[in-house]
Amino acid sequence: MNQTLPVNAELLELLMCPSCRSRLALDYETCELICTSGICALAYPITDGIPVLLMDEARKPL
Repeated sequence: MNQTLPVNAELLELLMCPSCRSRLALDYETCELICTSGICALAYPITDGIPVLLMDEARKPL
């Protein structure tokens, strides 16, 4: 299965949550980057393949 990532894998390794500086994980279902920290756990949208790492655009996962 050849599935393209919405974000380059190398870029994903470098990205951190702007709120708490934890690593981000890709959620394939929602096409969002999710903070792996239990403290903030914010979800950042990916728009046209570009992560939007603005805290004003982030949401708390359900």
